[in-house]
Amino acid sequence: MSFIHSVRETAASPRRWSNGLRDHLGTLVLISVLGCQLMVVVDATIVNVALPDIQRALGFSSTSLSWVLNAYTLTFGGLLLLGARMGDILGRRRTFLAGLALFVVASAAGGFATNGVELLAARALQGVGAAVAAPAALALLMTRFPEGRERNRALGLFTAVSIGGFSIGLVLGGALTQWLDWRWVLFVNVPIGFLVLIAGAVSLPATARSRKQFDLQGALYSTVGIGALVYGLVSAAERGWSSPTTLVSLGVGAVLLAAFVFAESRAAQPITPLRLFASVPRASAYAGRLVMVAGFMGMMFFLTQFLQDVLGYGPLQTGLAYLPMTASTFLATQFSARYASVHFTPRTLLLVGFGAAMAGMAWLTQIHQGSSYAELVGPMVLIGLGGGMSFLSLTTAALRGVAPEDAGAASGMVNTMQQLGGTLGLAILVTIFGSASRAAGGTELHSFTVGVQETFWASTILLAVGMVLMALTQGERRQPQAVPADTPEMVAVGSEGI
Repeated sequence: MSFIHSVRETAASPRRWSNGLRDHLGTLVLISVLGCQLMVVVDATIVNVALPDIQRALGFSSTSLSWVLNAYTLTFGGLLLLGARMGDILGRRRTFLAGLALFVVASAAGGFATNGVELLAARALQGVGAAVAAPAALALLMTRFPEGRERNRALGLFTAVSIGGFSIGLVLGGALTQWLDWRWVLFVNVPIGFLVLIAGAVSLPATARSRKQFDLQGALYSTVGIGALVYGLVSAAERGWSSPTTLVSLGVGAVLLAAFVFAESRAAQPITPLRLFASVPRASAYAGRLVMVAGFMGMMFFLTQFLQDVLGYGPLQTGLAYLPMTASTFLATQFSARYASVHFTPRTLLLVGFGAAMAGMAWLTQIHQGSSYAELVGPMVLIGLGGGMSFLSLTTAALRGVAPEDAGAASGMVNTMQQLGGTLGLAILVTIFGSASRAAGGTELHSFTVGVQETFWASTILLAVGMVLMALTQGERRQPQAVPADTPEMVAVGSEGI
């Protein structure tokens, strides 16, 4: 009888039924967004541990093997701003589902690849799909949840997935490669992507096309300019900063990006509205994200090598070794989203976050040939705590106050800064590592360890620069409180522009 009574009570209360339906749809939206972000981030690292097997299976040379990673990075980074504007103009639901479907199909094609050309083409198409889907995913999350506690919690989960996805990729890639076959690092996206597509198709509302037109000139300048810049940074990591390929690519990228800024200042409907940078805290949040990702990605690259080459860990052990950092990141984002962001100012949270990450990175510089894993856990936990708190605050600052019609462009800039930061950090730290290890002399193990120490010092300096930037540019305004779920304001923010 109690069940029947509750059903009758719910049926007699349209508001309660409506709120319950909205909550369920909001959960499915969150699942869709987080599932997409997890696949996009995981795909940047899941292939790493399978590279030796891929080389043997498809006959890659030592020099061409890196393009299994770079093909994804190049198209993903180069097309992000264009993909972001596609969501604003064509509709975010439509763009999200199309990009995710392309990513899933490309993953399946890569798993069935019989030669290197087919695999590289599939990886490039994965990058295209990710560039289209990722900005739309974050924009959907931003417009579905209003500023305040609800958005903070959603962004907390988004941040945990974004950071934790890197180590999850290492664990998953090691397990699939060791227990099944290297092809499963690509096949795994198919069932997950299919479920995410279903959740998105069910929960995301249909959207009409915008009357705005594509800024073709801005799209051309941004796509080729960022692509050239990413290629130049990849070339710097492989060939050095003085290589003609590196210099030409960076030069072309710089010229085209300067032309892009000039074109956007004159365009009636720019692909990236320059008004996004009118807010100093928002602009500095973009820069802070680039700096922090640069330090983090370089650190993970060399720490992974230390775990495997010095401590002798296998692929699966290496991935599991990152779990303390993943767990601390998740805890920090949830604490910050549910409590800290309400009681402390963004500036305070960013200073604490950057400071904790910087302290952990400085602690890692004490690494030596005889270091055990136990000596690495403390620094990794501290870095995870600082990163979790900082990334959430940076994402919130980058999206705060953005008009619904610019949500896609703002989200695209967040993803672009993250992509460029990882590529830039790796290029800089690889150069520092090479110089330091050559100057160290001695045994190969000694020179490797000295090089790793110097790269961690460089990462510490990058985080220190970010901390100073946050101190000078971030404001003291606290997060706004959430609007009650049944108010007209909530409905307007949750539906407009999705």
